[in-house]
Amino acid sequence: MIKFITEEYLRDLYRKEPFNTYKLQQGQRLTPGAAQYLSDKRIKMINGDSKTNEKNQVKAIKQAETAKQEEKINLNLNSNLKKKLCCKLKSIEATFLVTSSEILREDIILAQNIISLGRKISNIRNVVEGKGTLEPIYCRECTGMNSLNFTTELQDCFEITEFHMQLNKSSAILKIHVLRCALRELHFEIIDTYENDDDDLKDRIINNINSIINSLSQLICSAVGGKQCQRKI
Repeated sequence: MIKFITEEYLRDLYRKEPFNTYKLQQGQRLTPGAAQYLSDKRIKMINGDSKTNEKNQVKAIKQAETAKQEEKINLNLNSNLKKKLCCKLKSIEATFLVTSSEILREDIILAQNIISLGRKISNIRNVVEGKGTLEPIYCRECTGMNSLNFTTELQDCFEITEFHMQLNKSSAILKIHVLRCALRELHFEIIDTYENDDDDLKDRIINNINSIINSLSQLICSAVGGKQCQRKI
């Protein structure tokens, strides 16, 4: 005799011949999934065991309902976290556009590079929304960055201070630095969003964010020292 009646067993039984009542034999117990199945189908259960067994079945149904509610709460929470992350990404996309527009007047090439990196942010947002695949970000190697460390979280090549306000491209340097700081804050949002989700996707998104940050660092170096890498080894 079957001791534990599972949801799969009841589904197979119902598929062969639908029924309105199900008699639980002495010694048999329903799994939480089976109890929920009977409840969803409005199938009356006839207990062939003692009242104690009947209480256990009621308890199993309540446990199944509780588990279902908890799953729904977790799904809603995860959905809200993804929406929050997408809003932050969209805000950063807008900042990339504003920055590139303001820099366009003094350095067209620099503005185009920022626009290109802004598109990578758009791609990440599409991935979070489930609308695309993550695009690679290629490394432009320099003295301090290469294909081995480009996707890792590197420190700034140098600290941005009031000294940089005196340089010819001070406005561009400071604006790009603001973008870099905003992206670093995203790390925590991504970790929270994918805490109980896809670890592989989370890691790949963080790698892309790191690559964009490092690319911005290279643009800052370029604005400060021309073609010479300013990163301190």
